[in-house]
Amino acid sequence: MFNSLSDRLTETFKNLRGKGRLSEADVDATVREIRRALLDADVAVSVVREFTAKVKERALGLEVSQALNPGQQVVKIVNEELVGILGGETRRIRLAKNPPTVIMLAGLQGAGKTTLAGKLSKWLKGQGHSPLLVACDLQRPNAVKQLQVNGERAGVPVFAPHPGVSSESETATGDPVAVARAGVAEARAKLYDVVIVDTAGRLGIDAELMQQASDIRDAVNPDEVLFVIDAMIGQDAVNTAQAFNEGVNFTGVVLTKLDGDARGGAALSVASITGKPVMFASTGEGLNDFELFHPDRMASRILDMGDILTLIEQAEKSWDKDEAARMAQKFSDQEDFTLDDFLAQMQQIRNMGSMKKMLMMMPGAAGMREQLENFDEREIDRVEAIVRSMTVHERVAPKIINGSRRARIARGSGVHVSEVNGLLERFGQAQKMMKKMASGGGIPGMPGMAGPGGFNGGARKGKAVAKGKKKPKSGNPAKAAQERADAEARRNRPSVPSGAAFGAQNDFDPASLNLPKGFEKFLGK
Repeated sequence: MFNSLSDRLTETFKNLRGKGRLSEADVDATVREIRRALLDADVAVSVVREFTAKVKERALGLEVSQALNPGQQVVKIVNEELVGILGGETRRIRLAKNPPTVIMLAGLQGAGKTTLAGKLSKWLKGQGHSPLLVACDLQRPNAVKQLQVNGERAGVPVFAPHPGVSSESETATGDPVAVARAGVAEARAKLYDVVIVDTAGRLGIDAELMQQASDIRDAVNPDEVLFVIDAMIGQDAVNTAQAFNEGVNFTGVVLTKLDGDARGGAALSVASITGKPVMFASTGEGLNDFELFHPDRMASRILDMGDILTLIEQAEKSWDKDEAARMAQKFSDQEDFTLDDFLAQMQQIRNMGSMKKMLMMMPGAAGMREQLENFDEREIDRVEAIVRSMTVHERVAPKIINGSRRARIARGSGVHVSEVNGLLERFGQAQKMMKKMASGGGIPGMPGMAGPGGFNGGARKGKAVAKGKKKPKSGNPAKAAQERADAEARRNRPSVPSGAAFGAQNDFDPASLNLPKGFEKFLGK
């Protein structure tokens, strides 16, 4: 969503690197580029003016002029101001003291309210609540049926006493206000602790839409009124948000379609214009593509600083703790890492969702966006198909897989024999690495980590030093001379302090991680 804005800001900050001090002209030029980037991203003009004025005032102040690295200080200021216009802090649902908590959804038709109702209900169910969906959109064709389907997929009951309309020509006859009131009563009687009321939308703002939404609000007295807005709406987001704020006085905003390719100015405008916080974000079509909105994390994504906390949360939510404990026990017992174990790890990664989305949360991901866009998610499926085409014995003892077996596996998985060869080669490297890790040596070749091949030596450090200069293996004089030069360069390489895991280049091969084909290029190899 924010790709264009992120690229523009990142390019702007590159011009500040290495400067010992910033002149007023440097600050003016930087603020000018930030202003252009925000306007191009469809951020409201009033928001841009306020934002750039604050950035300029702080950038010309003492916190930058006296900083050791003024360029980084400006980036810090922009990050803090972005957090401010995005709402400042994470806003969570305020639960009612006496259940049920009533949540009303409002917004234009096409914003994704009904789909979001299913996502929100599943998210709340995962938080330990027992939600009930109430179908009050009786005017859009098949809106009630859509909500019932979403509720079934989410495993959440739907209260729908009226079927609504099934075609554009059919006239709506039901009373959405009565349905909303009955839905809350149903939840109270059956002890549901959250009620999500899905209301009707229109293709544009009109008096009838606002009156109906206002009547439903008065009837159910909701604890939260969430304004659902399409993040791709552009500059019109401000007018729409102001109209709904005046009509139903919403308490929070939900951004949908954040996975789209629009410029995303709505996200940076709505919270600042209305004074109401963005509470949730919908990031895809699946019911699980839904997350709590964290202003600080979104600002980090925009500035290409990554979002490691969200990545960790997704891993914790999807990772099988029993499987992780089994693998840990296996390593402690120094048992061999098998293809069955590899398959289990692949399943764990798949459960976390899209690899592209996860990798885009890494710091500096903007620099490899083109490679990520070209990455084929089906590569993981092909790797899994190869492993599943092996016999049980082949997975445990891959060394027995000869040429005829590889041909059979390739036919069974629908791939070329070279792909089977590549997978087995990478798996062999990973297996060696796992053995060294299990023996207490750490990851081989990684700087700042103890163990064989690491810069800190490890158990075999003394023996390796005692060997001294090795004789060249090649009989070619030119190649032998090159080997001696490489060995001398390795001996003269400066040591890296412990903990500097990314402090220097080394001989670590990403292929040893046994990643699916195509991942190596994302690691710079």
